[in-house]
Amino acid sequence: MDGFLAATAISFGVIFVAELGDKSQLMALTFATRFRTWPVLIGITAATAVVHLVSVALGYGLGVALPTGWIALTAALAFIGFGFWTLRGDTLTDEESRRAQRTTRTAVIAVFTAFFLAELGDKTMLATITLATRHGWFGTWLGSTLGMVAADALAIVVGRLLGRRLPERVIAYGAAALFFAFGCWLLVEAIVELAG
Repeated sequence: MDGFLAATAISFGVIFVAELGDKSQLMALTFATRFRTWPVLIGITAATAVVHLVSVALGYGLGVALPTGWIALTAALAFIGFGFWTLRGDTLTDEESRRAQRTTRTAVIAVFTAFFLAELGDKTMLATITLATRHGWFGTWLGSTLGMVAADALAIVVGRLLGRRLPERVIAYGAAALFFAFGCWLLVEAIVELAG
């Protein structure tokens, strides 16, 4: 198999499997219950492409690691903030709600920011760095990005199905609980990283 195709296939498979059940996939499900599908998918794809490009650059060119403890701490605080924001509830008028549904930019920015922070120092980023040290940079970047987006697309489908069947308050409490869980998870990772 050609080097580019091998790097793409290997990276796709490794990252797809690593993403199954990962906090990012759970985030995709959560965001899919609150926003339309395309803005969520665009935000995930953009954040993944950027983080994995950085990962490939680190793995292929520099071979150094990021200070993941401080990044995880920042992400933890952001997710806890997202949880409180979700619990605060929506106080939009009908007109504001229609505008929010039409405006994809807000959803894309929210999803991009959350995924970008969550993926910095995550196992998929570290796996991409590792893959890039052994395989071509472009194939590794393409395969890892596509693998993660494919796994998160599965979560989006599940999230959209749940969003149609559950009351809005249940979705809000569930989303807040997931954001708090992500925040606590990242906080523990940050403490372990900074203490070690």
